[in-house]
Amino acid sequence: MTTPFTIDRIDTRTGEVTAALDALRRKLSPAGNVVSEAGRHRTIEVFGGPLSPQQVVERICGDVKARGLAAVLDYCRKLDKAELTSQTVRVSTDELAAAHAAADPEFLATIRRIRDSILEFQRAILHRDAVVTRPGVTLRQRYTPLARVGICVPGGAAAYPSTVLMTAVPAQAAGVAEIAVVAPPTRFGANNPVVLATCHELGIREVYRIGGAQGVAALAYGAENILKVDKIVGPGNLFVALAKRHVFGDVDIDSIAGPSEVVVIADATTRPDFTAADLLAQAEHAPGASILVTWSEKALEATARELEAQVARLSRCEQTIQSLRDFGCLILVRDEAEACRIAELIAPEHLHIAIDDAERLLPRISSAGAIFLGNFSPVALGDYAAGPSHVLPTGGTARWASGLSANHFLRSRSVIQYSESALHDISQEVIRMAEVEGLTAHRESVAIRSRPKS
Repeated sequence: MTTPFTIDRIDTRTGEVTAALDALRRKLSPAGNVVSEAGRHRTIEVFGGPLSPQQVVERICGDVKARGLAAVLDYCRKLDKAELTSQTVRVSTDELAAAHAAADPEFLATIRRIRDSILEFQRAILHRDAVVTRPGVTLRQRYTPLARVGICVPGGAAAYPSTVLMTAVPAQAAGVAEIAVVAPPTRFGANNPVVLATCHELGIREVYRIGGAQGVAALAYGAENILKVDKIVGPGNLFVALAKRHVFGDVDIDSIAGPSEVVVIADATTRPDFTAADLLAQAEHAPGASILVTWSEKALEATARELEAQVARLSRCEQTIQSLRDFGCLILVRDEAEACRIAELIAPEHLHIAIDDAERLLPRISSAGAIFLGNFSPVALGDYAAGPSHVLPTGGTARWASGLSANHFLRSRSVIQYSESALHDISQEVIRMAEVEGLTAHRESVAIRSRPKS
C-alpha cells in the first residue's frame, strides 16, 4: 500500500503562476547552500565542521590539486568507505573484459544498436570545415577534436550504462582519441558489471573507481597516472555539479546540471495514462520535476487519478511520491497560447508536446533542452536510444544553453591567409582602425608591409 500523496495545482485562470514557478526553480537549482541532516553529520565527521556543499567542494578540489592521488584515495576512504590503492583505483583491462564476457549477449546487442543510432545522428550534425575565398584571400574555419575528455557516470541509487552511451559516443563521433570514465566505487558505479561491459563494448579502457568532487578534481588537475583532461562532461549529484563549476577554467565542462525535469503539454486528445507515465518517469529520478500544463480540466483530473493508480506499481514508489510532492505540479491554463508561454517561462530540460498535431506548437517554443512531439515520443526515447544526447540544460538554462552533442568536443580555429596585393587593398582600413584605438604598433605591423623596399 502506498503513502497517500497530493501534488500541487495551479489554476492560471484565477491566479498568477510566475511566483510559484520561480520558487520551484530555486528548489531545483544547485545553489550549494543546502544540506540534509545526514549530510551535515557526514560533513562534520570528515571535515570537522558543518560546511556547506560549496565549502566541501572547495576543500576537496584544493586538496586534490595540492596532494594529487593521495588526497583522492583519502576521500574515497572517508566519503565512499572504499579502501583503494594506486593500483586498484583504476579498473583493470582484465576486469573490463571479464564483465563484457559475462554480459547478456542481447544486452550487448542493444548497446551496439543504440551506439549506431547515436553515431548516425551525431555525425550528421557535426560541424564541417568552412572556406571563404576572395582574390588573394583565403579564410578558413577548422574544427579539430579535443585530445582527451573525462566522463562522470553516476552510481548512487542506480546503474547508468545509458550515461556512458550518451556522453562517450558523441565524443567518439567527434574524433576524441582518449576518454577517461570516473564512477563511484559502488555496486552501481565502477563496480557494476553492466557499466563496465558497456565501457568495454564502446572501446573505453580507462575507468576509475572515483566519484563525487574528488573524481571531478582528479580529471581536472590530474593525479599521478590519472592524466588531466581537456573537458569534463556527464551528470552527477550536487557535489559533482559544484565541483564542475569550481574547476571550470582549468578545464572546460558541459554544464552545471540540477535535477531532471519535464513539462508535458496535454489537451483533451492526450491519453491521461500516457501523461501520468511521463510525469512519473521524471519523478522517479528523485529528485525530478514533473509538470503538467493543460487547458483541459478533464485531462488534468484524469491525469491526477492515473498518477495515483500507476505510482503504486513502481519499484521506487516512495521516492517517486516524495519527488511529486516536492517538485510536481499540475497547471490548468486558459488556452494553448498560455501553455506555450508557461513552457517558455520554465525553459525545461525536457518538453513533451503530447497533443494531436503537436508540430503546430513547435514554432512557439524556443527554450527547451529537448522537445518531444506527439503521444508516441516519450522522453525515455531520448534518455536511452534516439540519438541526441540525454545530457541537457536544466534549471531554466535552456534559455541560452544547449544539450551535449558531438560539436561540444570540437575546437574551432580560424586560418587567415592574404597575398601581398590583398593586404594592400585592405591596409588603409586596418591602419585607420589602429590609429583610432591608439595602437601604433598594430598600425606599423601593416604599414611596414606597404612601404617600398629601401
